[in-house]
Amino acid sequence: MRHIRLWSLGMLAIVLTGCGALLKRDFKEPVVTFKEGRITGLGVTGGSLEVVLDVYNPNGFRLDGTRLSYAISVDSVKVGDGLYNTRFQVDKGQTSEIRLPLNFTYLGIGAAGRQLMQTGSVEYRVRGDLTVGTPLGDFTRPYDQRGRFSSLSGVR
Repeated sequence: MRHIRLWSLGMLAIVLTGCGALLKRDFKEPVVTFKEGRITGLGVTGGSLEVVLDVYNPNGFRLDGTRLSYAISVDSVKVGDGLYNTRFQVDKGQTSEIRLPLNFTYLGIGAAGRQLMQTGSVEYRVRGDLTVGTPLGDFTRPYDQRGRFSSLSGVR
């Protein structure tokens, strides 16, 4: 009787491990995109921005965000970076807006500001890692997005 019980537990463990591997394979990557940036303060040596990212969940279950790192560059010049540790949720098939603080110096953003004034637009890049909890376990995935910011039309 004891052998049957041990055999049953062993088989159950194998089945659950196999199911977990199949479910993890079906996990779809969340999509992180830059939505906008707003100046929230200016000082003598620099200022602060509020960066808004959209996180889209293509999965059939809710994602519980636990961590989001971010680094922002404008025309290949690093403007700033940060770490967002506030929990957030993204329902299945939905998009959530995440607002992130970012401090910058005029030295770091000066060339980009000059180009924006001269040409009306600048290239940007937003990248980092996103950690989410799911019914399948926790996943940390990188994201990397490039685009063009225009002072006349906003983000494209």
